[in-house]
Amino acid sequence: MTIEKDEPEAALEPRVGPAPEKGPEFHPYHHPAAGWGAAKSVTRFLLREKTLLDGPRAIMKMNHENSGFDCPGCAWPDDTKGLRLDICENGIKHVTWEMTGKRVGRDFFAAHSVTELAEWSDFALEDQGRLTEPMVYDPDADHYVPISWKDAFELVGRTLRELDDPNQAAFYTSGRLGNEATFLYQLMARELGTNNLPDCSNMCHEASGRGLQASLGTGKGTVDLKDWETADALFVFGVNAASNAPRMLTALSEAYRRCARIVHVNPLVEAAATRTIVPHDFLDMALYKTTRTSTLNLQPRIGGDMALLRGMAKAVLEQSATDPKALDREFIERHTQGFEEYRALCASTPWEEIEHQSGLSREDVLKAARVYGEADRSIVSWCLGLTQHEHGVDTVREIVNLLLLRGNLGREGAGPSPVRGHSNVQGNRTCGIDHRPAPAFLDRLAEVCGIEPPRAHGLDTVGTIKAMLKGDIKVFVGMGGNFALAAPDSPVTYEALRTCELTVQVSTKLNRSHLVHGRRALILPCLGRTEKDHQRRGVQSTSVEDSMSMVHLSVGMKRPASRQLLSEPAIVAGIARAALPGSGTPWQWYVEDYDRIRDTMAKVLDGFEDFNRRVRLPLGFRIRQPARELVFLTPSGKAEFSTAPLPDVVPEPGTLALGTMRSHDQWNTTIYSDDDRYRGIRNLRTLIFMNRSDMRERGIDDMAPVDITSTARDGSRRSLKGYTAVPYDIPRGCAAGYMPEMNVLCALGDYSTQSDQPIMKHLKVTVGPAA
Repeated sequence: MTIEKDEPEAALEPRVGPAPEKGPEFHPYHHPAAGWGAAKSVTRFLLREKTLLDGPRAIMKMNHENSGFDCPGCAWPDDTKGLRLDICENGIKHVTWEMTGKRVGRDFFAAHSVTELAEWSDFALEDQGRLTEPMVYDPDADHYVPISWKDAFELVGRTLRELDDPNQAAFYTSGRLGNEATFLYQLMARELGTNNLPDCSNMCHEASGRGLQASLGTGKGTVDLKDWETADALFVFGVNAASNAPRMLTALSEAYRRCARIVHVNPLVEAAATRTIVPHDFLDMALYKTTRTSTLNLQPRIGGDMALLRGMAKAVLEQSATDPKALDREFIERHTQGFEEYRALCASTPWEEIEHQSGLSREDVLKAARVYGEADRSIVSWCLGLTQHEHGVDTVREIVNLLLLRGNLGREGAGPSPVRGHSNVQGNRTCGIDHRPAPAFLDRLAEVCGIEPPRAHGLDTVGTIKAMLKGDIKVFVGMGGNFALAAPDSPVTYEALRTCELTVQVSTKLNRSHLVHGRRALILPCLGRTEKDHQRRGVQSTSVEDSMSMVHLSVGMKRPASRQLLSEPAIVAGIARAALPGSGTPWQWYVEDYDRIRDTMAKVLDGFEDFNRRVRLPLGFRIRQPARELVFLTPSGKAEFSTAPLPDVVPEPGTLALGTMRSHDQWNTTIYSDDDRYRGIRNLRTLIFMNRSDMRERGIDDMAPVDITSTARDGSRRSLKGYTAVPYDIPRGCAAGYMPEMNVLCALGDYSTQSDQPIMKHLKVTVGPAA
């Protein structure tokens, strides 16, 4: 094994302030992920935000057991070996963006009307700084004006009380909300009488939860970080790790050093799938030594992952005819259901169809199958590249099928491992944010909390937008996030929000959702993850759950940006007390001491027993996963093979399959600059990455302006004009571009019938020279 040596990269500088006079640039990126490029980028970002003192302090407190605060960025688990710098470029940017000294108060809103602010870029909106006091929209003046917390709560409470039906309200949740606030939020909604609890999972990993639930009886992955440290083979599907889960680079580089095989599967070969210098490896940084992060890269067509997985399974089954060790027959017989049907399905699926649908050669499929077959312990990991498709649930189940063939479940170093995006999005679902709650959960909630929760399913994200359009949702409460910008079909989502009687946004910074509002609107500013949360019984901690089911505490370190900021639990309690004046729930008592919330959660939530003691253990505790122990809560009591047919994902002649994605200098809808260092882009976001042959076929020159038109299932069309075509290493028939700008191309009706997720990764588009 060789550790490659490389020169330090010339990092791209983020844009500061207005767009530079220099035009867009594209220079293919050939440097390692992270390393000196990340260090330089972070330094420039700290300088730009004027946080040279607070920034380093935060770096030393982030992701440190139970004495620091949890990074508000991704949900990658904290290091298990006591690493002092368990951080990444994007995490530091995210924290620094929150810790800025800039402020947005009443003077700012007095100087700028909502109509004016609506013309600002999303970068410019958030760049104004932290919100400092509650504001209410004045329609006569077209300005937000100050309102007291008491009056703000009374406005929300009165509007909720006056609804004809509690199902005329919807309560949205972002993935950064802590577990304690999450539990109170869902309790309030259900005490009001609704399960309308849409969340960001409805747009990203809903397919993962449903697929794993159907196959294994659990909606979560079964592995932890120690499994990543012992696996013989890692398969990473549809993940741009260097930008979306940068701390994964440490696991990938360590896996390569111990001779594990690493297979990346993605239409684009991202920087994390090549090589890296992990910044806390100080010797490697000093010597500019890089470590490879892959042993094989495969580029299927968009949507072709399921065909690849089917081909790998077919190869393993064909090998088993002559090699009895190719399958774990004892595991299959004891712990699975439906194997013979799946074997027959694989046998009847022609190799020609696998090649056609995957966009890969049989030889490439067999390479991946050999890696899998030769490994004693394999982990398959995935992100939105697999889930945001019509067939996302079937693809997740196909991953499980492949793992079951060789018994890669219920033992160290093996299993399914979805990579969740936001820091506590998995904890939100665990703690009750679910529009389709399980009856057993509702039973315990009723018994412990003394309420009668509704039993009918509520609305998810797409359902909420549809209901708003029809006038059936009159109150929308957004607990964090930027719903207007994150949701599909932007003009339709905007129209839907504007039909509401009242929209309420709980936020740290100004964003698009404050400007796309109902007839009445509130902005309620909350504490950030980095800030101290002072309550009656002292400084409080909150808990979060990472993508591998570890629950740990987070404690802020910084003085709040304003004395008027409230914590998220306090805001939820304030709304609840106003909306439910006769409630027997001790809302204020809970807010005085979050241990009291955790004591109640321990009685309601499976796996949270003895919550307050266990969460204070070093690194917290891991929620029990029955499937990890080979206990399958499925109808058969066994792991279920699925037998879904391969979907047809080949684009029609003249069309392209387009997937939306983040740039590197972006976190969800927060855009730090118009650069994308790892893809070689500067000063540009309105672009489309295309295969050069597809460009030539359409008469499109490099970096030329193009028009993009999507065709929805109902035949309607949506267009973006004057985007820049960037030639890129992507399979023919495929294209990619940035969200949220391209969300307009995804029609509200273009969602998966399996998961109800918008199909952001598989839009049908035509592209031609700009008119």
